[in-house]
Amino acid sequence: MSTRQAKGAAAEQLAADYLQRAGLSLIERNFRVRGGEIDLICRDGKTTVFVEVRLRSRGDFGGAAASITAAKQARLILAARHWLLRHGETPCRFDCVLLDGLEPKNIEWLRNAFSAD
Repeated sequence: MSTRQAKGAAAEQLAADYLQRAGLSLIERNFRVRGGEIDLICRDGKTTVFVEVRLRSRGDFGGAAASITAAKQARLILAARHWLLRHGETPCRFDCVLLDGLEPKNIEWLRNAFSAD
């Protein structure tokens, strides 16, 4: 595993722990289909939550939030549609967990960060 992959895995673990402490249930990690991937899939009550985790160690280029482009959102939506086809349609939303460094105090959780519409 490369240093970058190790940091990404650590960021996803921090995000998963944070969301579980907030009451969400983790269903799946790193769901991949051709053309897209979802870092974390959680359940919040009856809602399926597709979570993108973004780690930025520097604030250049706008930080973690700025890296979730329209193209990235389209890939997440594609993967979410595949997941819902396999597991059944439920209400869903797209959240982002942003980390500026690998410290729990640097976590920002954006609920309903974007929509599939």
